[in-house]
This record gives sequence, structure tokens and C-alpha cells, in this order.
Amino acid sequence: MYKYKQVVVGVAAICLLSGLVTESSAQRPNTHFVPYSSITFGGGTSTYFGDLAGYGKPIRALFTLPRWNVGLGYTRQFTPHFAARATFTWARITGDDYKFNKNDINNGLVQYARNLHFRNDLKEFAITGIYNFVADGRNSDVRAKFTPYIFGGLALLAHSPEARTPVADGTGSDVYAGQQWVKLQPLHTEGQGQPGRDKPYSLVTLAIPVGFGVRYMINESFNVGAEIGFRYTFTDYLDDVGSGTYPDPATLQGVASVMSDRRQKEQFAARYLKNPPDRYTVLVNLFQTGTPDEKAAVTDALNTPNRGGRGLLNDGYLLTNFSIHYIIPSKIKCPPIK
Repeated sequence: MYKYKQVVVGVAAICLLSGLVTESSAQRPNTHFVPYSSITFGGGTSTYFGDLAGYGKPIRALFTLPRWNVGLGYTRQFTPHFAARATFTWARITGDDYKFNKNDINNGLVQYARNLHFRNDLKEFAITGIYNFVADGRNSDVRAKFTPYIFGGLALLAHSPEARTPVADGTGSDVYAGQQWVKLQPLHTEGQGQPGRDKPYSLVTLAIPVGFGVRYMINESFNVGAEIGFRYTFTDYLDDVGSGTYPDPATLQGVASVMSDRRQKEQFAARYLKNPPDRYTVLVNLFQTGTPDEKAAVTDALNTPNRGGRGLLNDGYLLTNFSIHYIIPSKIKCPPIK
């Protein structure tokens, strides 16, 4: 009981002292900014850009096969304008030659005939700097009501692309059974590791996140926010498609040969688990009824040696995010002295 009274007296003394200091400080202006921190949780959409959804068609890429992302972050506001943020984001991206080109086959004939698809679950840890266009007040309680901002930084990215095995092959081979999702990197679908070929690509890479956003102050403890950001990666293999040519099929075995070259082996688009669309009959009809130039284009598309797009840009992805921010209290508030 005696110890309890000592604690109570001590807390009261601290509060009284704090009140006196505050009252004294109030007699002169205090413009010193008090840094504060916040915890952020949010989610949104993820969009892939790469060999299966080209940078040259950004609007189509943006609205074809968007997927999801969720993230958790910690932000430290160091000055009225500048902050730093650490975030972990789990995002799924996907791409599909059939889906991306089925409504415009003539302008995407090579990709449509290539018939590749993938999905990839990305685990991203990013450190970014933030510049607020509207300055905060001197502490978290008087931060700006509405704040647009930009951000940029560096991210570490773990990934592993997958694809479905074909619907059927007509031979009874068990490598096609059940339309299973299989990991593509161990299959070396572009002959990685063979003489004269690239080495197997890493499943860990770097990315550069840049973007802009806005945040809105609800009350002293919470903000809500929205942002859009692009990640340019240091790999061309988020989709398992690089800039190489098809490998010699004799160097691949089993499911690896199936997943490497899917041009003339699949009647149905494999990514669809139920009622897969007939993709190959479309090519056959175009060849049979088309002009001589269209027939030649179909033949060239089905026999091109290039598996990748031979583009100058690596793969990337765009994230949109809607979030809620909890402002961590930066001081202990004492009860008023009566």
C-alpha cells in the first residue's frame, strides 16, 4: 500500500511539473516540429506489365486481369514535409496471352499463338521516402487535413511464377492430369543453364517503387488514404518469359517441354478451369479463310523462334491501395489539474 501511494504521488508530481512547463512554454511561441509515427493497413488492385501485357498497350494492360494486394506499413514523419515508410505488401499478378489478345487477334497474333500464361504471388518489402505537398502542423494533433504526396524508394521482392498444365493432350499422359498449377522456374522453360543460354533466374530481386497518393485526416488518431504506385523490377522473369528463343525440345523432359512451348499443343486455353475457350480453332479458321497475307502471318506466328518479346524493359507491376492509418500517440496525456 505504501509503494502504491509512492507511485501515485510520483505520477501526480510529474503531471504537475508537466503542467508548469507547458504553462511556461505557452508564454513564448513554439514552432518546433514534433515527429510522430503511424501504422498503416490497406489493400487494392495489382496489375502486371511485361511480355504478356505490353507496356505499349497500357490501358488494355491496366484493365485486363487485375488482381489484389494487401499491405502493412510503418511511417515516421520527421518534418512537416518529409517522412520515411517501411511496408510489406503481398500482391498477386497474372497474365494470359489468350485473354490479352483474343479481341484483337490480328494485332497480337504472335502472342495469341504463343499461348502462355502465368500467375505470381509477390512478397515485397519496401523502404520509401515521402514528400508531403501540404505541411503538417507542429505535432500529430494539428497535422494537415488533406495532404497530397509523392514517394519513391527501393524494394526487395520475392516471387515464383506458376502456370496451369494443359486441359488435355489426347495421349493420356499424366503430366496433364488435373490442370495443376506448377512452379515454372525449376523447369527452365527457356533452356536456362544450358550451354549458350542464360543462367536460371533468381526468385529474389530488387524493384524501384514510385508513385503518388493522398491522405485525409479523420480525427486525431486516424487518417484514410489512397495511392497508386508503379514498381519497375530488376528482372524480366516475373512471367517466366525472358527475351530468349524456344529451347531445343530434346533438352527438356516431361512437363518442362509442355510448359515451354504451348503454341500448337493446346486446343483450349489452359488458365480457365471451367469451360475453357477453344483458342486453336480460331487460328485454324483464320488460316483457312484468310487472305494469303493472313495465312502467312498465322504460319509465322506458330513457327517463330522467339519465345519472349525482346523488349528493352524489364517486367513491372502497378499497385493501387486504399488504407487506414493509426497515429501512434507521441506523449502521455495527464489529467487536468483542478
